[in-house]
Amino acid sequence: MVSQRLQKGHFHTMYSDLRQYPEKFKGYCRMSLNSFDILLASLRSGLTFQDTTMRRSISPEERLLVTLRFLATGNSFASLHYEFLLGISTISGIVCHTCQQIWQRLRDAVMPQPKAEDWLRIADGFYQSAQFPNCIGALDGKHIRVKKPPHSGFLYFNFKQYFSIVLLALVDSNYRFIIVDIGAYGSTADARIFCSSRMGERLRANQLALPVPRRLPGSSASAAPFVIVADEGFALSPHVMRPFPRRDLDDRKRVFNYRLSRARRYVECAFGILSHKWRVFMSSLQMNPQNATLVIQACVILHNFTRIHDAHSEPEVAPFPSITSIGLEKNQHRRPGSAGLAIRELFADYFISREGALSWQLNSIRGTLR
Repeated sequence: MVSQRLQKGHFHTMYSDLRQYPEKFKGYCRMSLNSFDILLASLRSGLTFQDTTMRRSISPEERLLVTLRFLATGNSFASLHYEFLLGISTISGIVCHTCQQIWQRLRDAVMPQPKAEDWLRIADGFYQSAQFPNCIGALDGKHIRVKKPPHSGFLYFNFKQYFSIVLLALVDSNYRFIIVDIGAYGSTADARIFCSSRMGERLRANQLALPVPRRLPGSSASAAPFVIVADEGFALSPHVMRPFPRRDLDDRKRVFNYRLSRARRYVECAFGILSHKWRVFMSSLQMNPQNATLVIQACVILHNFTRIHDAHSEPEVAPFPSITSIGLEKNQHRRPGSAGLAIRELFADYFISREGALSWQLNSIRGTLR
């Protein structure tokens, strides 16, 4: 069967036909034909191998198509073996190598390290879309289901009762990933992953090139720092805002939690878009954690890549979240630092003073929480 690949393999029988039908091509590869060509041009040199007197090398086009088909469907390597008539171990090597090339060659282009002007642009986006000023990103973790690694005990076993590695991500208001940390044990809490990650360390050391604090729009109060919004699984700090605990909520705290929930939903939606487009995440990754990390890295880059190059055809997400999501966070008792408490109080005072339609909004919130 494998010897007939050039005559009967999917790539050699379908690729040229798919290019004649852009909509079918997009459904097959999860990106437009133009985006595929741009991606191929960026990766070609890293996917080109030398022909030998024994056999011809697999072309960059076929390597990329096999990888995209795996990421788009989550089909096993054995299933792709029957489609493309390539050896199972060959497909495994192709997928891992191509994912590595995607991460190495496109990371700086589609997920660069933000500078001060980039943080300001992100903050303006959150203020326009979620009315949360001085917000530089929404933070959360996603558990990616994996096969239990041998001799790992319960390191990868999470609170949802399956084995996983964690994708910790900071997302902007365009549902693009800004900074990611991939590969932590599923048994580790998001807050601990964030504290030990390079992102958390650089944030605490003020090495993320954040802009200087500025006053909130229309406010005469003291300047407020730029902050990240997160759920109650994270500790409160001067640069990380979490909701007020659900006990003893007054109107001021309810409004703050509502505004924070509106901003935080962007990371949840980004995870949903990622899983819906790259359906390899719909089932357990049948590979070791190192290769699973390569797959996650590639999907994160491809997510940003398609959000940039296929923005006109990406599905729109509702501009406002459902108000029923307010106040449903898990209540975890922590003792945040005084600086974080003061900054959260500053934002809460700002939101309660700036609510133009406070009456209907508070009535909606009260009705939801009753």
